[in-house]
Amino acid sequence: MSGIVGILNQDGAPVDPALLARMTRFMTFRGPDAQQVWVDGNVGFGHTLLRTTEESREKHQPFTLDGLVWIVADARVDARSDLMAKLAACREHVQSGMTDVELLLRSYRAWGTDCVERLLGDFTFAIWDRPRRRLFCARDHLGVRPFFYAHLGQTVVFSNTLDCIREHPMVSDKLNDSAIADFLLFDLNQEPTTTSFADIHRIPPAHRATWSADGSAMTRYWTLPIDEPTFFRQADDYTDRFKELLEQAVSDRLRTNKIAIFMSGGLDSPTLAATALRILRSRSSDGQVRAFTTLIDGLDQNERYYAGVVAERLGIPIHFRDRSPKTIDPRWNRTAVHTPEPVSDPRNLAGDREQYGTVAAHSRVLFYGEGPDNALLYEWRPYLSYLVRTGKFGRLAADISGHMISHRRIPLLTTIPRSLKNWAKQPEHISFPRWFNETFETRTRLRERWENREKPPPLSPSHPIRPVAYRSFQTPLWEALFRCMDPDQTGAPLETRHPFLDLRMLRYLLSVPALPWCRAKYLERRAMRDALPAAVLRRQKSPLTGDPSWEAARSLGLPPMYPHPTLAEYVNFDRVPKDVGSNVVLFRLNFRPLALKFWLHNLRRKTLRISKEELDNELVRKSAW
Repeated sequence: MSGIVGILNQDGAPVDPALLARMTRFMTFRGPDAQQVWVDGNVGFGHTLLRTTEESREKHQPFTLDGLVWIVADARVDARSDLMAKLAACREHVQSGMTDVELLLRSYRAWGTDCVERLLGDFTFAIWDRPRRRLFCARDHLGVRPFFYAHLGQTVVFSNTLDCIREHPMVSDKLNDSAIADFLLFDLNQEPTTTSFADIHRIPPAHRATWSADGSAMTRYWTLPIDEPTFFRQADDYTDRFKELLEQAVSDRLRTNKIAIFMSGGLDSPTLAATALRILRSRSSDGQVRAFTTLIDGLDQNERYYAGVVAERLGIPIHFRDRSPKTIDPRWNRTAVHTPEPVSDPRNLAGDREQYGTVAAHSRVLFYGEGPDNALLYEWRPYLSYLVRTGKFGRLAADISGHMISHRRIPLLTTIPRSLKNWAKQPEHISFPRWFNETFETRTRLRERWENREKPPPLSPSHPIRPVAYRSFQTPLWEALFRCMDPDQTGAPLETRHPFLDLRMLRYLLSVPALPWCRAKYLERRAMRDALPAAVLRRQKSPLTGDPSWEAARSLGLPPMYPHPTLAEYVNFDRVPKDVGSNVVLFRLNFRPLALKFWLHNLRRKTLRISKEELDNELVRKSAW
C-alpha cells in the first residue's frame, strides 16, 4: 500500500517542489522503503514505496517510458499473463518480471483511458499525458485502494492518503456537513464521492476521472455483471471450478514468500490459509504463513480451539490476541489516536494499532477472508422462482434431490417455519434521536434522511437468483471495511488483500445455484474437505453470543459528555443520554456523538506555516524562556 500524491496547476503555474516533497514525506508511514518526487513545470508527482513483491525491488516511481507520459500508482495487477498477451498483440513490449506500474502505463499506451476496462486487481493511479495535457486517474472495481482529490480553482491535488491532501495550503479544514450528518445517523457517509472534509472528494469505486483543457469528467467504467446461473452436470464440477478460481485469486495476491492472515475458527480464512500455504510450499521451502486470531472468551464460542485445530493441521504458527480481560480500553477517551475520518467505535483504536504493528513485523501482506458470507447467501426463494419461471423443471427436481443428498434433509422444511416466524416479528422501531443541534437538523434535513433510511434504493438491475447478495456489494459498507484496514487508519506499513473479492471468484459465487451449494456455504465446505479439519468443516456459522462493545459499556459506563465547540454545531450535549441503556441498537446510535467528539478532539489541524524571520524570533523567545 504505497503512497501516491500529485499536484496539477491548470493555469500553468509551476508546482512548488518543496511543497510536493513535504507532502511526499508525509506518507513515509505508507512507504518506508523509498521516496521520490518528479516535477515538470505545472505538474508534479510523489511516491513512497512499500515493497511487497519480488519485482517491486526494481520499481521506481514516478515512472515513464518515454519522458512524455508519466504515472504514479499504488497497484497490484492480477491475471498478468493474460494482460501481457493482450499487450503483445498491440505490439507493446512485455517480459517476465515486469513491474505492475509498467504494465499499467503500457496498457494506457495501448488503449488510452479505456485501459481500466481490461485490468484486474487492486489499483489506484494517475497518469500525466503531456502531449494531450491531460491528467487521467482511476480506482479499482470494488474500491480496495483509496483515491482522494481536491479541485480548488485551477489546482488539482490528489493522493491515496486523505491527510496528505490536507497538507496543501489551499485545502481548508472545513467539514462536510452532509458527511457528518450521515455518520451521526448511519455510522457511514452514504455519498461515495465525498469525505468528511468539504474540500476533499473521492473517486468512487470503478470510476475514472480526467482533467484537461476541455474540463473535468468522471465516468463509471464497470458494474458488477449479472451472469446467468452456472449449471454443471456433475457435482464435482462446481467444487473443481471453485478451487481453480481460488487458486488464481490467491496466487495473484501471493507474490511474496511470507504472509499473515487474520484467521478465525470458521471456514473462510482457514480456506485462504490452507490454499496460500499449499501454493507457497509448491514454490519454495521457505514460504511462511502466520495466523493471527483475536479472542473474547465467553462470547466467541470457543474460537481458540477451532483456530488452533486449523493451525495444527496446517502446521503454521498462530498468535492469539486475547481481549477477554479488556474488551475495550477503559481510558479510550483520553488516548490520542487520530484517524482521517470518524469511526463508529474508537474505543479500541490503540489496541488495534498495536495488533496491526505486530502483524506488520511478520509480513507486509495480510490476507482477509471477507466475501463468501455475502456472495453465498442462501437465497432459495428467488432461485426456485427462477427455475419455475424459466420452465427448468428437470433442474428443479435434480437440485432438490441433490439438496436432500448433500444436507440429508428435505429442503425448506426448517427454513419455511423460521421465515414465517421472522416475517411475523415486527421490526424494531428506533425513534429519531433528539440530541441534534436544531439548526443543523433543519439545514441538512435530517428527519427526511432518517425517514427514508429503509426505503428501497433507486431502480437498479436485479440479480435473477441472488438479488440480496448482489445488492450487498453495492453498499458503502465495503468502503468502510477497506478504510479501517488501510495504513491511514492502522498506522502500519501493511497491505491487506482480499482473495474472495477477486472479480472472477465473485462472479462465480454469485452464479452458483442456491440448492444445494449456498446453504451453510456447502460449496466451500465440500471443496475444502481434504484440506481442513473435520471439526471446522462441520462447524456452523458461529457469531458472537453477545456484543462485546455494548457489554463493556454496560460494565464500565460512559465518559462524561463535556462540551466541545465544533461538536456543538451538530449536537446538543444536554440531550445525549448519559447511560448505556438496555437496547444495543439504541446504544450504538446514542454513542455516535461521543465517537465524533473523540475524532474532533484528535483531529490534526493544518500545520501553521511561518516565515524564516518569524521562526527565528520564535527560537529566540524560547531560548530566553
